Formats: sequence, structure tokens, C-alpha cells
Amino acid sequence: MQDKEFNFLQHNEAAWNKQALAQNEWSKAVSSELINDAKGGKWDVHLTPKPLNKEWLGEVKGKKILCLASAGGQQAPVLAAAGASVIVFDISGEQLKQDEKVAERDGLSLQTVQGDMRDLSSFEDETFDIVFHPISNHYVEDVNPVWREAYRVLKKGGALLASFFNPVVFVADRNPQDIKEGIIRPKYTLPYADIKDLDQDQINRKLENNEALVFGHTLADLIGGQLKAGFMIADFTEEMQPNPRFLIDQYLPTFIATKAVKLK
Repeated sequence: MQDKEFNFLQHNEAAWNKQALAQNEWSKAVSSELINDAKGGKWDVHLTPKPLNKEWLGEVKGKKILCLASAGGQQAPVLAAAGASVIVFDISGEQLKQDEKVAERDGLSLQTVQGDMRDLSSFEDETFDIVFHPISNHYVEDVNPVWREAYRVLKKGGALLASFFNPVVFVADRNPQDIKEGIIRPKYTLPYADIKDLDQDQINRKLENNEALVFGHTLADLIGGQLKAGFMIADFTEEMQPNPRFLIDQYLPTFIATKAVKLK
């Protein structure tokens, strides 16, 4: 199991490096105009496609924020321009370079650290006021270490702002004919894993195309796991997928975001 774990992480790192070099949707650095607006107090960040309710963040000036598994030159530079002290932590070196480029271009102070989102041992206990964790934990096999590490590095009273997919998106067969006919055909049980549930030909295609391997976690791990780590869920939101990829996206909100607070 350890070898498999190492391999999928190494593969996902390479896959995201490729996406960053190709300038995909989550690797296109924000503009200088947007950064200048943020410096002037006009800004938004995203856990889901819609701008995040700023009440979840509160006043960011002077706060220490860890942008966890969210490199790409988008969220972290905006928060830094808004006055926060920001560290970006991500598995992909090329994604982190996007944040570094924006910082250098627009005179921002932010730090980048490469690593596995489940291991934040490079940071001391109670370091951050906010952990900002947009949708990315479906790239690791077990999400519970992410919650435990986020809890550890947050200060008392600090908040974990996280988003993830409703696990229902991982259940259905992805047969194109079913989608064309409007059929949702359950095929996979949760927790889902490409490396467990796809056949070898499908896995080989993903590996050959350098596509990241994904995992579908249960709500018991996604939400219950935060509670077990010690958090109190202070707020919750759902959102429809604006660009449906799966048939189920048309029928229910498949984005979920939570605000979790460390009370002790």
C-alpha cells in the first residue's frame, strides 16, 4: 500500500505540473489589474465558483493564512494583496511557480512551500489564523490527515475554510451513452478510488494522458472527519456546478464548502 500511495502522489504531482505548464483553468495567474484592485480593497476569492462570502474570512489584513493545496497564481496573491501574510502549500512545483510569478510581478510578499497536503510538519503548532483549502482533497486517498494537520497548525479561534465535491458525483457510471440518454446508472460504491475502481485499461489511459488520479470520500470523512479532528462546523454552503460535467450536476448542488473553527 505504501508503494501505491507513493506512486499516485508522484503521478498527481506530474499531472498538475503538466496542467500548470499548459495554463489550464486553475493555473492561469490573475492579472496585475486584479491585484491592484485587491490592494485597494476590492477583491474576491473562491472556494467554489461563486465568490466566497467575506464574512467567512473576516478582516484579512495582518492575518497569517495558509493556502493549502491551492497554488496556481489565483487565490494566494489576492489574499496577499489584500494585506494577509500568506504561505502557499502545494504538491506541484509548477503550480507554485505561478504564485511566485505574480508575487514578483506585482511586488507581493508571499511564501511557497512544496509538499503533501496531509503532512504539514514544516509548520509549528498554532501558526495560522486561517487555512484556506479550495477543492483539492479528492487527490489524496485519505482526507482525515488533512483535517488533523489543519487543526494542529491553526491558532485557537482560527478557521479552516474548505471545499470539496459532493461524493455523489463519484457513484455513477461515466458511459457516454448513458449521459446522452439522460440515465444515471450507479456503478461505484464510496469511498471511490480510480486506482481501485477503474479497470486496468482505464487506469493506463489516465496514466498515459498524465491525468491526475482521484478519490471520492464519504461525507463521514469530509464533514465528520473535521468534527473528529476537533473542529466545530460554523457554516456550510452548497452550490450548483455552473458547467456540468456529469448528469448529476444538473440536479443537485455538487460543490460543498464548510467553515470550521478551532475552539480549543
